[in-house]
Amino acid sequence: MKTRILLAALALAALPGLALAFGCQDRTQITASSCAEGQVWDGVAGTCVDKPTS
Repeated sequence: MKTRILLAALALAALPGLALAFGCQDRTQITASSCAEGQVWDGVAGTCVDKPTS
């Protein structure tokens, strides 16, 4: 009986962590290394923009 209660408590304690782990799977993170050649990362806009020419 005590073993079942202990296992149930451990399972319930693990649920929030598992929920957080599964909730972040669909997010994609775009970084400067994801920009195409000739583009740079614009942190303000949050996208890749054409590299300014000087």
